[in-house]
Amino acid sequence: MGQPDEYYMKLALEEAMLACKEGEVPVGAVLVIDGHVVAKAHNQREALADPTAHAELKLLSMHVADTWHRDMATLYVTKEPCVMCAGAMVNKVKKACIWVL
Repeated sequence: MGQPDEYYMKLALEEAMLACKEGEVPVGAVLVIDGHVVAKAHNQREALADPTAHAELKLLSMHVADTWHRDMATLYVTKEPCVMCAGAMVNKVKKACIWVL
């Protein structure tokens, strides 16, 4: 059994803090499958000079699984996703837990 939602959000907030320290928009995301953290990411648009390097997209592309559709995954993110990230999440993650700060 996994940790409570607050635990995973704390991890996402730690990722957001890393982004902030790097001069990025402070957004962090964590992907959890069956109670296990399988990927963590934060915004890196400036560092990578890539307008699509949002935390959510980076996280979804990091995790390699048997299938690209993660039916049993939960994604925790520290800010309401933009339209681009929301679309990716709808297509890749069945359940998303989003907390807006």
